[in-house]
Amino acid sequence: MKSVTEPAEELKIVGKRYYGRWISALIVLLCVAGMIDSMVNNPNFAWQVIADNFTEASILQGVLMTLHLTVISVVLGFFFGTLLALMRLSSNPVLSTVSWAYTWFFRGVPMLVQLFLWYNVAALYPTLSVSLPGLGELWSVKSNTLISPFTAAVIALVMHQSAYAAEIVRAGIQSVSNGQIEAARALGYRPAQIFRYTILPQAMRAILPPAGNEVIGQLKTTAIVSVISLQDVLYSAQIIYQRTYEVIPLLLVATLWYLLMTSVLSVGQYYIERYFSRGVTRREPSGIAKLLSRVARKEVSRG
Repeated sequence: MKSVTEPAEELKIVGKRYYGRWISALIVLLCVAGMIDSMVNNPNFAWQVIADNFTEASILQGVLMTLHLTVISVVLGFFFGTLLALMRLSSNPVLSTVSWAYTWFFRGVPMLVQLFLWYNVAALYPTLSVSLPGLGELWSVKSNTLISPFTAAVIALVMHQSAYAAEIVRAGIQSVSNGQIEAARALGYRPAQIFRYTILPQAMRAILPPAGNEVIGQLKTTAIVSVISLQDVLYSAQIIYQRTYEVIPLLLVATLWYLLMTSVLSVGQYYIERYFSRGVTRREPSGIAKLLSRVARKEVSRG
C-alpha cells in the first residue's frame, strides 16, 4: 500500500484560534463604544464650554503653578530623600535613627494635615528667629510674613516627597550587590567615586520605575493646595465655576489637563527607563508595533 505525502512547501500552517480572546475583545469594545457615545451625546458634558475654557488665561496660569510646584517638590524631595537614604544606610546610629524617625513621621501623617500644619505654623511660632549664645538675635521675621500659601505648599510637598523618595533610593542602593562595591574598592575607588560610578548607575534601574510613579503621583497631589487658595489648575477651575455654575465642565477641564500632563510624564518615564536599561533587558515591540511584527511573520511564513 502506497502512501502519498504532500510536498513540504504546500503545507499550510494554521495557528490556534483563540475564540475567547475575540469574544472578550468584542465585549470590551462594545462597552467602550457605549461610554464614548454616552459622553458625546450627553448635553450635560457641555463640550463647547470645555473647549472655551481649556485655554482660558487663569486655567493656563493654574497649569503653570501645578508644574512649578511639581518640579520644585520633586527635585528638592529627591535631593533630600537621597541624603536621608544615605543617612539610613550609615553605620552611624544617630544618623540612621534620625532618618528613620523623619521617614516614619512624614509617611505617617496625611498630606492634607501636613499642609494645614505648615499653613498655620504662626499659631505655634508667631515669630521665627535665629539666635546664637553671646551674640543675641541675628535674624527675626513674622511667621505670617514668611509662610505664604505658596511657601507652605512647597514645604509640605517637599517634606512629604522626601520621605517616600528616601525609601525608593534606599531600596535602589541596596539592590546593588556587595561584590560590585568590593570590586570598586579593590580598584582604589574612593567612597564618592564608588557611589557615582558603581552604585548609582546600577541603582537607577531599580529606582526609576517607582520614582516615575512617584513623580506622577506628586503632580496629582499638588491639587491639594487648592484648599489653601493657591491658584493651581484645580483652584482656577473652581474660581470659574463658582462664577458660572458650570461645575462639571470646569472639573473636566482640570481632568483633561491632569491627563495631558501625566501622559507626557509617562512617555518621558518610558524613554528614561529604556536608556538606563541598555544592555540589561531585551527590547520587545509592544502595542501596534507588536501587532505589525506578528503580521509580518505570518506573511513571511506564507511566502
